[in-house]
Amino acid sequence: MSSARVVETLAVPRGRFPHVKKAGDFVYISGTSSRRPDNTIEGADADGFGTTSLDIRVQTRAVIETIRKILAEFGGDLQDLVQVTTYLVSMNDFGGYNEVYAELFDESGPTRTTVAVHQLPHPHLLLEMQAVAHLPGAANR
Repeated sequence: MSSARVVETLAVPRGRFPHVKKAGDFVYISGTSSRRPDNTIEGADADGFGTTSLDIRVQTRAVIETIRKILAEFGGDLQDLVQVTTYLVSMNDFGGYNEVYAELFDESGPTRTTVAVHQLPHPHLLLEMQAVAHLPGAANR
């Protein structure tokens, strides 16, 4: 049995898909960005002249924290992740992304794939992550 849900406290998906779907003991998290519920983007700021500053470290932390919130919906946390796929708009951001990732995970953490993509749904988004977690008993949560 599987079920899907949109988490009300998160940014509304920009399409007809759920934030998360559980199937048995596995939880599949849709591509997640640093977009806030009010549609602003964490790690994207503009000064009075309209010059935009984008911060890969802030965006990476925000995405991982959103994944943590989604897992909490099922009683899980980051240590339950088994696989992460990250989409970076520019591999020039790999160092900053990798730095933050290493603060939270090590070689005992989830498997990971990181790829560069042409673009994401908003020009201020530097990355998006999707993930899979194993939560024994999640089918009953």
